[in-house]
Amino acid sequence: MPPLPTGAVSGQNPRMELYAVMRSAFSAREFTPEAVDDAVLARIFEHARFAPSGGNRQGWHVIVVRDQATKDAFAELAKPPAKRYGAQVAAGEFPWNTVVPTKLTAEQIAATDPPRGLSEPYRRAPVVIVVCVDLRVVASVDSQLDRVGVISGASIYPFTWNILLGLRAEGLGGTLTTMPIAQEPELRALLGVPEGVAVAALIPTGHPVRSLSKLRRKPVAEFATRERFDGTPFAP
Repeated sequence: MPPLPTGAVSGQNPRMELYAVMRSAFSAREFTPEAVDDAVLARIFEHARFAPSGGNRQGWHVIVVRDQATKDAFAELAKPPAKRYGAQVAAGEFPWNTVVPTKLTAEQIAATDPPRGLSEPYRRAPVVIVVCVDLRVVASVDSQLDRVGVISGASIYPFTWNILLGLRAEGLGGTLTTMPIAQEPELRALLGVPEGVAVAALIPTGHPVRSLSKLRRKPVAEFATRERFDGTPFAP
């Protein structure tokens, strides 16, 4: 897949080029055998590093994985949590949700075949980009609330999304995955990740077999309101 055109679009209105990337950065899970150039990845990281982070502490670390044995290990680590994911989807549940716990038994989960789409992309991608975050520098201002913490992600996922936007702009593709992180002790040992550092995402990366030109997303009126959560739908 070629990079998005620049030319007249970027020369006349750079905002339109950015919006085109935002609207077309799909989750690529199938890749051609074509190699991914280190120079292209370096260019993406060079731009992605300007993402915001709490206190501008920039606690990210990227591991570029090409070794096939390591990618195979990612796939194997993904299988046990993928079993639960597949079983819950089949049961009509929201997978790995802590607000509404699963009603499935351990036996039902163990008997489920893990969806191949949750493990095989690691094997087949030319590169897997592993994004880590130093937990010693992130602010978790919701850590004392009685709910799942989300604030820490503000210091790593903007950077991660910048990488995905960069991949799309360069004609590459990837998808933000987290399944192997359910077995983080094994994952950290595999990659030599030190104490105090967490794995935030694994991004299988390559040249997509196909490209999606139109993504399915909710319209703005379904998620934007005025003044309050239960306010009137936002519209210009």
